[in-house]
Amino acid sequence: MKYYHTLLLLFILGNCFSQELHKRTLVLMGSRFDITVVAEDATIADGYIQSAIKEIKRIEKLISSWDSDSQTSLINANAGVKPVHVEKELFDLIDRALQISRLTDGAFDISYASMDKIWTFDRAMDSKPSREEIKASVSKVGYKNILLDKNNNTVFLREKGMKIGFGGIGKGYAADKAKKKLMDIGVQAGIINASGDMNTWGKQPNGNAWKVAITNPLKKENAFALLPVSDKAVVTSGNYEKYVVFDGKRYSHIIDPRTGYPSHGIISVTVFAVKAEIADALATSVFVMGVEAGLDRINQLTGIECIIIDDEGGIHTSDHIDIDTN
Repeated sequence: MKYYHTLLLLFILGNCFSQELHKRTLVLMGSRFDITVVAEDATIADGYIQSAIKEIKRIEKLISSWDSDSQTSLINANAGVKPVHVEKELFDLIDRALQISRLTDGAFDISYASMDKIWTFDRAMDSKPSREEIKASVSKVGYKNILLDKNNNTVFLREKGMKIGFGGIGKGYAADKAKKKLMDIGVQAGIINASGDMNTWGKQPNGNAWKVAITNPLKKENAFALLPVSDKAVVTSGNYEKYVVFDGKRYSHIIDPRTGYPSHGIISVTVFAVKAEIADALATSVFVMGVEAGLDRINQLTGIECIIIDDEGGIHTSDHIDIDTN
């Protein structure tokens, strides 16, 4: 899940600039979206924001597994039966998701949707599932059983009962596409914030870069880092509000799709990348991989950085991130 009190946008507004910030908050894709644009007046800004909303709704229609008429639902309905021809946009998104699965050794896997819901992460959950139940819960999960035919743009889930879902990448992709739409129609600067999946472009009306303050969720009084973001995506994923504790061990809602066991040891991951899609997927992956393996993988990727906060409040950063702690 993404939490707004982890990422705080700091807007430094000038009074002598003709361009102004205009922001609207609404619910899309079942989540909170903040759409901010720089425009000359409210009427122009409203037209821009409506274009972004239309694009986000288009993406939701494409990737929704709840809409029985969507191509994603059609793929799931034909698991173990036959390949399904899909639009190139959806095919390419699935292809990129599989690339991330290979990159993260399966820590990210869109077939997580096949997982049995045996963890509820609420007060009603008073016992841990058995080892057998946990193993069985992921029996149909496995990105290697998602077969793509690039010549025919078809997707086939090899096992009956398999499903794919875009919960770990969809809102980031929507933020990217909304940003592109707005840039294409001439919006010079803005921010798409999809429940913590944030993409920025341009600069503030006073010419300064957008800035993001990173807050330690265990010490919320002050931000520990202030980072400029120019034409970049920032995604923060946190588990500090949805977890259960058994035998003194904290289990988070982010589950390793390879084992069925919840991740542990990390409470917050912030990833910086060119696109929110990749930042979204990697934030989830780092949770599953853990601090050491997660940082090692991020450090091997060009143009991607991260900040990890462990469950004791310790702060870990990738090699090339520049933190302003003033």
